[in-house]
Amino acid sequence: MPNVVASIALLIWPLVTLALFSRLSPGRALLASLLAGYLLLPPLPAEFDPPLLPSLNKDTIPSLSVLFAALALGRVRLSELVPRHPLIRIALVAFLLSPLMTVLSNDDALRYGPRQLPALRLAEVPGLVILQALLVTPFLLARVFLREARDHRLLLWAMVLGALAYTLPILIEIRLSPQINIWVYGYFQHSFSQMVRGDGFRPIVFLYHGLWVAIFVAMAVLAATGLARQARGREAVGLWAVTAGLGVVLVLCKSLAALLYTLVLVPVLALTPRRVQLFGAAAMAALALGYPLLKGAELVPQDAILAWAENVDPDRARSMGFRFDNEDVLLERAWERPVFGWGIWGRNQIYDPQSGRELTVTDGRWLVVIGTFGWVGFLAEFSLLAFPVLLLWSRSGRAPPAPVSVTLAVILGMNLVDLLPNATLTPLTFLGAGAVLGLTEMRGARLERSRQSGGPAMDTAPIRTVL
Repeated sequence: MPNVVASIALLIWPLVTLALFSRLSPGRALLASLLAGYLLLPPLPAEFDPPLLPSLNKDTIPSLSVLFAALALGRVRLSELVPRHPLIRIALVAFLLSPLMTVLSNDDALRYGPRQLPALRLAEVPGLVILQALLVTPFLLARVFLREARDHRLLLWAMVLGALAYTLPILIEIRLSPQINIWVYGYFQHSFSQMVRGDGFRPIVFLYHGLWVAIFVAMAVLAATGLARQARGREAVGLWAVTAGLGVVLVLCKSLAALLYTLVLVPVLALTPRRVQLFGAAAMAALALGYPLLKGAELVPQDAILAWAENVDPDRARSMGFRFDNEDVLLERAWERPVFGWGIWGRNQIYDPQSGRELTVTDGRWLVVIGTFGWVGFLAEFSLLAFPVLLLWSRSGRAPPAPVSVTLAVILGMNLVDLLPNATLTPLTFLGAGAVLGLTEMRGARLERSRQSGGPAMDTAPIRTVL
């Protein structure tokens, strides 16, 4: 069970956030509070669980804190948080209100032998809606505070510095086994057997799983690559050294997917033009958005993927095959209530009708959302994350955005692809999406003003960045 240190850490985080917003610029305070909270606060089951409200934990307390601090100190008004693009607005409303329709369409209890899953009640709606609002808060605030190229550079540096700070704990756990959360907070947050890989260990530190650590380090490797390509002199040498060092750390994290992402995307960021990078980011975003349809139409080449994985590592191939089988079964289950899903309490899972034993495991974030909140919930959440990249690509025209902004879009695209096999949704995902959307809105406003004034329809942001 979590110790008193875990409770104190959660309780004081709003005060830490308030101090950050009172001393730093809003963008820096937002990054510092959310990233530090994500990396340092105790994970579940450390929480405070008030009745009829969402759990106050590592995920919700930082979001609630930054929202309160930004509003209380006058850094932002609620009206400023509303996106301008109509499709994003629709997605936001659907994201916030889909739990209501899910509850209304799941008023039946489910029984599987001795196991009974309760019907959903209207009393649960406020908690679910508030939880959705807190989940999307980093997206809304990043859209306001992290919308310019210099803010995107700051976000990339935050990823790099966060990963460097995590390097020592990662190396300690690789050598001694995952123990740091036990030493600090008094408990282990996952199944220890899943942190064992071959003759070594996966680090987990204060995150939910070794996969979360690996994808964070992968994001930092891509961020360092994008920064290194634009740097000059000693700064460039240092950043390329950081990229190589974090690459070694990523290999030691023992996550094949995260390693493959970087092996593909590091050369893209290091060698190709911005247009190619932005197209790749848009392609990854489109893949994440369209994957359930491809899966349902049996257009995902599962056999070819499994054959390739078998040649690389038979154990990974079996794990991937297990995931594919679960996806197929759970997608069929989701189609029984496709619009608003099955709701919470594990109602989207499949159970043995006699013993009530759970027969399925849900890994991918897309599958979690589509089973819980249906196609409406899936399209709402993944549209909020994918549309900013697609909009940025479609509006790039003759003047691609600054290199740091393109790097951020590529990192977001990689994270979206990783949400297909895994549930590695983090505040950084929403921060990146909100930052890209803010840039897109700002570029669109400049182009519109330019057209209205009769001047050339061009975006000067990349030029100012170079100067």
